[in-house]
Amino acid sequence: MPGTLYLVATPIGNLEDITLRALRVLRESDLVACEDTRQTGKLLAHFGIDKPMVSYHEHNEAARTQDLVSKLDGGIDVALVSDAGTPLVSDPGYRLVTAALAAGISVVPIPGASGVLSALSGAGLPTDAFRFCGFLPPKQGQRKKALEALRGEDCTLVFYEAPHRILDALVDVAVAYGERPVVVARELTKLHEEFLRGTADQVRTKLAAGPSVKGEIVLLIGKGAPLASDTPIEEAVRELEQKGVARMDAIKQVARERGLSKREVYKQVT
Repeated sequence: MPGTLYLVATPIGNLEDITLRALRVLRESDLVACEDTRQTGKLLAHFGIDKPMVSYHEHNEAARTQDLVSKLDGGIDVALVSDAGTPLVSDPGYRLVTAALAAGISVVPIPGASGVLSALSGAGLPTDAFRFCGFLPPKQGQRKKALEALRGEDCTLVFYEAPHRILDALVDVAVAYGERPVVVARELTKLHEEFLRGTADQVRTKLAAGPSVKGEIVLLIGKGAPLASDTPIEEAVRELEQKGVARMDAIKQVARERGLSKREVYKQVT
């Protein structure tokens, strides 16, 4: 009889956030597949669990998937974990799940901590509809295109972002989304948990005023709304330029906010 593949959510910071069911499954499984055996080893040791582990990460998942499926098919129960949070959510595991299902193997999620949901619930932004978009592209050109493509979404947008890129990302968010509410959630469930709220410019100013940004970051952008303004177009463009926005980006932003074409705005400021 085939074994079962368990997708076990682990704490994103505070070890108290692991569930009783997750602990039971980890104790009862025959093998734990994890991103980093050192990281997961610390977690298992903390709870007195001694199980064999095998690494399963983005660099070896293609090669290791079939080996794990063979073990599952032979009756071995496997618990898949990521370094933190829920497997497959911006973490490896999709190939293994699809291969296991194709082989007729049972896949059972063991829910628990999630950075996305933790940030969303505490951000103070609308939760009736949201879209998780994973990590923003690291290069500015691709990042701008990704943000622009999502402008029409009528929901809260949720991203993961690296600490060394968050300041640059907020510049691009300000250009693409103007005065929409933005929240940066940092170090969730940990000692220095922090929620920074405001516009993208305001949040960036708060972050830049402190020491170097560290820790896991979730970036949330609230729903958009048409922004009515009596400010002359030329003055609106100039105000954005004074904030450091490039001239053409300022023209594009004013055009979007007022429902005009870029050409119409360009004619009025040249």
